[in-house]
Amino acid sequence: MSGVLIGFAIIGSVILVGYVVQRAGILPGEAQRTLNRLAFFVSSPALLFTVLARADVHVIFSSFLVVTLLSVVVTAGIFVLLSRLFFRRGVAETTIAAAASSYVNANNIGLPVATYVLGDPQFVAPLLMLQLIVIAPLVLTLLDASRRGSVSVRSIVTQPLRNPIIIASIAGLIVALSGWKMPDALLQPFQLIGGSAIPLVLITFGMSLSGQRPLAPGTGRREIVTATVLKSIVMPVVAYLAGRYLVNLDGVHLFGVVVLAALPTAQNIFNFAHRYEVGIVVARDVVLLSTIASVPVLLVVARLLGPQ
Repeated sequence: MSGVLIGFAIIGSVILVGYVVQRAGILPGEAQRTLNRLAFFVSSPALLFTVLARADVHVIFSSFLVVTLLSVVVTAGIFVLLSRLFFRRGVAETTIAAAASSYVNANNIGLPVATYVLGDPQFVAPLLMLQLIVIAPLVLTLLDASRRGSVSVRSIVTQPLRNPIIIASIAGLIVALSGWKMPDALLQPFQLIGGSAIPLVLITFGMSLSGQRPLAPGTGRREIVTATVLKSIVMPVVAYLAGRYLVNLDGVHLFGVVVLAALPTAQNIFNFAHRYEVGIVVARDVVLLSTIASVPVLLVVARLLGPQ
């Protein structure tokens, strides 16, 4: 499991840098918001385009996709049901928390884990595709509709035209499906800009932790704990049950899909929350707590399902 530990050590170090930057007052007060906007509108779209443009479409459209979709739908659905029955939050708050319970950190943790633990980074491609092409647009559409106060067929249809992350993801998938190998002169600028996405998101996340305490009173403790448990425990269990009994995956692929489901919540959710100024504390705490919880969970998964 050295790949898991290496991945988390890298991420933790960059988050710590952001925390120190904020505590030391190196950047002005509005820097966190500015960096978040830069990541949302520029860096993340460039990164997602390059990842999907180079993905193997045969790996993307595989049984992994079915199991991943089921685990996401079931886990997010459980949170929405609990929210309706007990938490009674608005659409935007529920959307952020439900996404936090089911949106996996497939990039800056998933890619190193897939490489070092599963032995093939392409394992993460179906998860990336599902999240970028389906889940992210749905989440952003709901957030956009809640901000506007209404939703219409037109707003849903035009959502991809108004969000750079969705535009870049769809463009990358089109390139992958076409089989076109982009010349380096065209691809490398996207790679260069996209390389800043993960550090920016992690640094701004670290900045948000300065002066804050997880699970502080009045921050939505019940939602935070519920979303963390769903993400860290329920989602990998659902992936295991679906992979073994519904899709009948072999041992290697079953291990892979459960490992990916056990990854923590992606910092993208915090980025989305910050962009729409809703559920920021819930997103931040679930990202942090699920990241901490995922280490022992991944070790247990590796012990039970991994190669002996």
